[in-house]
Amino acid sequence: MKRILPSLILLGAISACNNPQKKEMKPIEWPAAKAPVAEIIPHKRTIHGDTVVDNYYWMIDYFKKGPDSTKVVNYLTAENKYLDEMMKSTDAFQADLFKEMKGRIKEKDESVPVFRNGYFYYSRTEDGKQYFKYCRKKGSLTAPEEILLDVDEMAKGHSYFSANGFKVSPDNKLLAFGVDKVSRRQYTIQVKNLETGEIYKDAITNTEGPGAWANDNKTLFYTSKNPITLLSEKIKKHTLGADAKKDVVVYDEKDNTNYIGVGKSKNGKYIFIASQGTLTSEYKMIDADHPETDFKVFAARSKDVLYDVMPVDGKFLILTNWKAKNFRLMECPLDKTEKENWKEVIPHRTDVLLESAEEFKDYTVLSERKNGLTELRVLKKSGGDYYIKFDEPAYDAGIGANPEYDSKTLRYSYTSLTTPSSVYDYDLEKKTQKLMKQQEVVGGYNPKDYVTERIFATAKDGTKIPVALVYKKGFEKNGQSPLLLYGYGSYGSNSDVYFSSVRLSLLDRGFVFAIANIRGGQEMGRQWYEDGKLMKKKNTFTDFIAAGEYLIDQKYTSKGHLYANGGSAGGLLMGAVVNLAPDLWNGVIADVPFVDVVNTMLDESIPLTTNEFDEWGNPKKKDAYDYMKSYSPYENVEKKAYPNMLVTTGLHDSQVQYFEPAKWVAKLRAMKTDQNVLFLKTNMEFGHGGASGRFDYLKEEALGYAFFFKLEGITK
Repeated sequence: MKRILPSLILLGAISACNNPQKKEMKPIEWPAAKAPVAEIIPHKRTIHGDTVVDNYYWMIDYFKKGPDSTKVVNYLTAENKYLDEMMKSTDAFQADLFKEMKGRIKEKDESVPVFRNGYFYYSRTEDGKQYFKYCRKKGSLTAPEEILLDVDEMAKGHSYFSANGFKVSPDNKLLAFGVDKVSRRQYTIQVKNLETGEIYKDAITNTEGPGAWANDNKTLFYTSKNPITLLSEKIKKHTLGADAKKDVVVYDEKDNTNYIGVGKSKNGKYIFIASQGTLTSEYKMIDADHPETDFKVFAARSKDVLYDVMPVDGKFLILTNWKAKNFRLMECPLDKTEKENWKEVIPHRTDVLLESAEEFKDYTVLSERKNGLTELRVLKKSGGDYYIKFDEPAYDAGIGANPEYDSKTLRYSYTSLTTPSSVYDYDLEKKTQKLMKQQEVVGGYNPKDYVTERIFATAKDGTKIPVALVYKKGFEKNGQSPLLLYGYGSYGSNSDVYFSSVRLSLLDRGFVFAIANIRGGQEMGRQWYEDGKLMKKKNTFTDFIAAGEYLIDQKYTSKGHLYANGGSAGGLLMGAVVNLAPDLWNGVIADVPFVDVVNTMLDESIPLTTNEFDEWGNPKKKDAYDYMKSYSPYENVEKKAYPNMLVTTGLHDSQVQYFEPAKWVAKLRAMKTDQNVLFLKTNMEFGHGGASGRFDYLKEEALGYAFFFKLEGITK
């Protein structure tokens, strides 16, 4: 259910919001449009002796029946029309914002080439084009370009188009890729002959996309999905030219709380099947030279044990939380892989989370997180280690694409709230680095014009919550400035800082932007995650409220100028905090919000439900039901005043179905006692991630910014 909002950009207009003597805002004028009123059809849910009447359960109808359900489509269309009427005065402003944001994107651009198996691979974009071209050059960057896929051409005639999972065969002659034309993450795998340009008739539907080529260059392993629940259920084996309907199942996952996938080791010697849930994982493997053999278990799954496997010369490295909450690095022989044969390489540390590892022939690079910030640690196979450290108060650094096993160069990425996304190549022997590319902000950008801070709010139980902020130089802490607070806090997913050229549209108009690292993420270690899930989920919500209150207390903003935003599971956060502290926020945007927690987790036909019992709990168990019901936003809407709200969804969303936000808005509209605005925007063509084109999503961002700006009295 995760969605991190696309980065946000600007022209440079500065409003009176930067002025500490800003005059009192005039009352906001809204058109006298009439909001839709959803039909009430009572539906009873009884479980554990508890009966709840759901007046808007009927909105699930489109999900169950498809396009025949005109009542749902008519209601969503009416909500869209209402939003358009109410926001009509901002149409010109939205158009200007879109132009402004788009104007800062370098339209003709190219990714940093990645060297793999004799070729440099990269993608490039062209002026005015929404998508990209996937290309390669043999041996040298001066060699002739081969366009492997022209996605701009492929996407013509489609309102949504996604191509991904590009996998080139070991002999460099074939390309397997996945295509989704609906935005439900159900990919059809196709294979292209890179010598002739022919796209084979092999079309494998309802998959996660290409998984791994065997070394025979004709066998392709992939993950097949359940067409109803969209769960990844089976790993299949396809032979080129064969009927995909007869593909052999090589693995069938029986635990519907686990996700599965298939991939190839970096050294090319093994194909791995991974089965992993929130708490447990298991790997199976075969020799990539022998795709006809049966997969064997690497180490049997056991309760609460997660592990990841990396083959290196003569042994396997294992990253695991076995008897190590914050994970440790271990190793074992190639022929003795069960846990009793694992030997510790890097021990567990209570103050350091070991997040990931990248294996090379002569080095292993670890990504470690201490005090919420990432450090890269280099281990030499010959002995010794050192750290690559970074200096800004808040930043994000991560190991990038490093497909070559026999390499002494580490590709890594770096960004911060003021540093544009950057790609570095680091010489592991010489300890020197080279900036390969930094995101260009068209029209100019000076990081010295902005200031970033990292502060700590105090939660209800005394826990210190990291909050990173950025604002335009000249900002004064007098409580008069608008501030947008972002949060997520689920799945152990880290809300690290990042640069956004789109976000400059906020900062240059006087907004402060802040990210709260609330519990439920994993920024401060594994315990941070465990303290924000299951029966401790409410910590996520109260942490966010504490962050907002602290920002007000420290005069970064005030109640009349504080705004909040979160998407997907972060939309659950938005729904919870407007129930718990409705008067704290002047405006809230909840993107594709997961707000009907109890009903969704009771319905195992809904995608993701069974995969997420370890995150939220299984409401078929009474204690989990009672706790979930006590915070689920939809269940806890009351007759009281709520802040101004904009809620977004997508009709084809596979992660959070459209009916959750639609039901929530309908119930809020019927119950709320205030005169604040409440809008529902349904994208009738897209799904969870919004538009697929690289510019179209900016229209959604322009709408959201225009909503905040109107509430703040900013008109240009």
